[in-house]
Amino acid sequence: MLQKWQKREISNFDYLMYLNTLAGRSYNDYMQYPVFPWVLADYHSETLNLSNPHTFRDLSKPMGAQTVERKRKFIQRYNEVEKSEGDLSAQCHYCTHYSSAIIVASYLVRMEPFTQTFCSLQGGSFDVADRMFHSVKSTWESASRDNMSDVRELIPEFFYLPEFLTNVNHFELGCMQDGTVLGDVQLPPWADGDPHKFILLHREALESDYVSAHLHRWIDLIFGHKQHGSAAVEAVNTYHPYFYGDKMDLNNIKDPLIKSTILGFISNFGQIPKQSCGIKSEFCFFTYAQGKSSSGRETVLPLHSSGILPPFMSSLQNLKLSPVTIKDYPKGAIGHIVHTEKSILAVEKNKVLIPPHWNKTFCWGFEDFTCCFGNYGSEKNVTTFECMADWGKCLCAVCPTATTIITSGTSSVVCVWELSLVKDKVKCLNFRQALYGHTQAVTCLAASVTYSIFVSGSDDRTCIIWDLNQLTYINQLPAHEASLCSVAINNSTGAIISCAGSYLYLWTVNGQLLASINTTCSPESHIVCCCFAEVMDWDTHSIIITGSTDGVVRLWKIEYTNAPGQAAGLRQQRGTMEEPGNTGNKCGKHLVLCRELNLSLALTGKPSKTSPAVTALAVSRNSSKLLVGDDWGRVCCWSVDG
Repeated sequence: MLQKWQKREISNFDYLMYLNTLAGRSYNDYMQYPVFPWVLADYHSETLNLSNPHTFRDLSKPMGAQTVERKRKFIQRYNEVEKSEGDLSAQCHYCTHYSSAIIVASYLVRMEPFTQTFCSLQGGSFDVADRMFHSVKSTWESASRDNMSDVRELIPEFFYLPEFLTNVNHFELGCMQDGTVLGDVQLPPWADGDPHKFILLHREALESDYVSAHLHRWIDLIFGHKQHGSAAVEAVNTYHPYFYGDKMDLNNIKDPLIKSTILGFISNFGQIPKQSCGIKSEFCFFTYAQGKSSSGRETVLPLHSSGILPPFMSSLQNLKLSPVTIKDYPKGAIGHIVHTEKSILAVEKNKVLIPPHWNKTFCWGFEDFTCCFGNYGSEKNVTTFECMADWGKCLCAVCPTATTIITSGTSSVVCVWELSLVKDKVKCLNFRQALYGHTQAVTCLAASVTYSIFVSGSDDRTCIIWDLNQLTYINQLPAHEASLCSVAINNSTGAIISCAGSYLYLWTVNGQLLASINTTCSPESHIVCCCFAEVMDWDTHSIIITGSTDGVVRLWKIEYTNAPGQAAGLRQQRGTMEEPGNTGNKCGKHLVLCRELNLSLALTGKPSKTSPAVTALAVSRNSSKLLVGDDWGRVCCWSVDG
């Protein structure tokens, strides 16, 4: 993991999650919940400047030493307290902790089941309104400057989950002394009142060059050699002895009152993570980060750069056609393309490749309503099943795993099947579950094993999100402008795109509409297929790709617009539709066209009125190539290299 982090193969977020796991911290334990750092110190500016070092928190110091005066007071406290074994007033800088059950529950109080957890920890009700988590800026000021009992750090959700910042369940959280009624969390000015923008910029800050270059210092405080001992004293980073769970031998404490007091103390105030790397993690983890400057002094080299992107993502305007070799070319309109490590595979419509080896195919759409399994590259159907005939004509299918097949069609019922394999041979197709919710034919399906969901789109102009594990209904996406023609799920973020006619919609994994747009001015053209170009889950440069009946591939990205006039202009120019219930939000999210790729234009120098429809899209594993299949059975490749 260290080498992956060093090579930028994983993000700062992923590495911190790895260290938390290594230290025994988990989402399953409120008392040992994953701990993340405050990375910013600027919660008052209108815009966030990630190139300015003063924007960031000092990662070399704990929260109790972020200001000179605060540090002096904690050192004074340490010097005034005498060591006394078994006494709650043992010598330390801090008698409270940076991570505890109540801190975690207070951050997530607006979401269930954390609401009930918080209330149970508070004796059955919400806390006094002024003590509730209500403002990011106020919480930072309390933990870094104002409150000597507050040294809290953050939790992972601050870097990926905008939903915890909004009071979507309309809980009555109380009224503060100044008359403010608690609702959504107050965000910094640079977030423009938008939780999604806050999370996006906050995650971008975590992955910035500055944080990458200094993060190891914070890790030393939390997971490394500055946890305890003389290094911790020097770093103003010592906590009450009871917080060091692995240092307390409870079995040797005979007095039940003292023992229960210690356990209660730990339960209420938290635990120090297990040390992850011997006694000097700074050298164990981070010797690779040290370098010599021109003056001979040691410096820390930046390890990650938010500006480094795969060639495809960073050079959208330079994409050119490049030769592509397909193993066993399909004989018809392309329906599914897979880019493996060794080759590019493609099959025609009404056929999908089965993971993870992609050497078998599932085929449907026959007049007798049967389905077939075959081997890739062979026209012969090895195994035929008639079990799907009871559910009408199949119009779409998806294979999320080697043993799960999801189908649907004219019956409007989504069917889940279990595929039985013996020695890599198909033996039987067992019916698992029928899912009801649509009122007209289901036309498209998409699945994500990562998020354990799948999405169905229908002629009834709705999409339904289903639980892939429990095979149950989760949510319904509201009515679209036309019948659904394509859906896709981003495996990095869980975001969902749905296409209806010429309209493109972008949703969160929880079904909140982020943006929508009419992708073409031609009434005859509509979208046929779509996909995501995934980079990293925090990256702002993720691209949405659509293929249409006019033969054009269009690349889209999300842009934020602060000025109301500018937002209105973009909506008028691009035909975007207002997000329902988005009144009062200063920030507008819009899908903006980045590039159009036209095969005819690239080959002949002029567009063709008879271009075949784009029927399949795929992005290579390293996001360096875009593969496009069309109605004539052709597959072309767009890449920077050409």
